[in-house]
Amino acid sequence: MISLTSPVETRAHRWPAGPKLGGLCLASTALFMVGDIAIHAAALVAVLALYAAPGPVFLRAGLRSLRVVLPFVAVLLAWHAAAGDMRLGLLITLRMVTLVALANLVTMTTGLEDLVELVRRLTAPLRRLGLPTGMLEIAIPLVIRFTPVLVARAETLAEAWRARSRRRPGWRLVLPLTLQALDDADHVGEALRARGGPLGPHGQE
Repeated sequence: MISLTSPVETRAHRWPAGPKLGGLCLASTALFMVGDIAIHAAALVAVLALYAAPGPVFLRAGLRSLRVVLPFVAVLLAWHAAAGDMRLGLLITLRMVTLVALANLVTMTTGLEDLVELVRRLTAPLRRLGLPTGMLEIAIPLVIRFTPVLVARAETLAEAWRARSRRRPGWRLVLPLTLQALDDADHVGEALRARGGPLGPHGQE
């Protein structure tokens, strides 16, 4: 499985996952309570500075991960331009990009095992109530880790299509991308069963 964790070691890699996710929640709440475009622009610049601090390799890796938001940026700006409310469009776009960048920064500096352990601690009250939480503990980190993998697969399929045709691929990529995602899910499920994970015979709580 491809991991989002950055190959460049930073100070944030040694910070506990809990405080990082807690800070992300606080920052998200604060940005949703602010309606000043200048403050949102300053927040985005500050986040980009955090990406640049560890060096150019970390910065490039982070910016590559953020390419997934570009289509949403284009759609949001075009919609609000057509609606005649570009100020709101800029506000929403800046907020979205900043929050996605912050979330990406957390996942780049947090190992998968740390995320699993954090989710396990957060779901402890549910276990005390007798509810099985094993599936949830592994599902959340898997979603976080596999999202960029699917994005990369979609980009690869789009490049292969453009190499063979001048037409835009559009919906034609949906089926092969879905089949690849199902194939990956099947392999991950088999690996979890083989290792006695939540899907294995000894993984149920």
